[in-house]
Amino acid sequence: MAARRNEEITAIAMITIAMKTDTYIVDTLMRDLVAHSRSSAAFLVYLQLYRHTHGAGRESAAMSHQVLADLIGISKRCVQSALAHLIERRLIRRRKASPTAVPVYTVLTPWIRKGNSPS
Repeated sequence: MAARRNEEITAIAMITIAMKTDTYIVDTLMRDLVAHSRSSAAFLVYLQLYRHTHGAGRESAAMSHQVLADLIGISKRCVQSALAHLIERRLIRRRKASPTAVPVYTVLTPWIRKGNSPS
């Protein structure tokens, strides 16, 4: 019960962050990932990575699967599946210096045209 409550609090906090920066994330992307793709974990992973990149004024962020899982409050396996989905959808890009290196993620915002800022 407490774990479920923590997940809800985390989700609300991350949605609040997204709402302050880009309304498309909450208005469109959330519905697309959660309802259409049935992957609420993908939405939470996207928000967390968005917070650590766009929200921090950086282009990319290095994070292990376990760190992401701990920050969001979901399992490492859920994070792995969510990342695969986000990469397939071209919503994030992942780079690794070597097979065992910590991945570096770039959050993509394909709905924003170059030269335009998020609304």
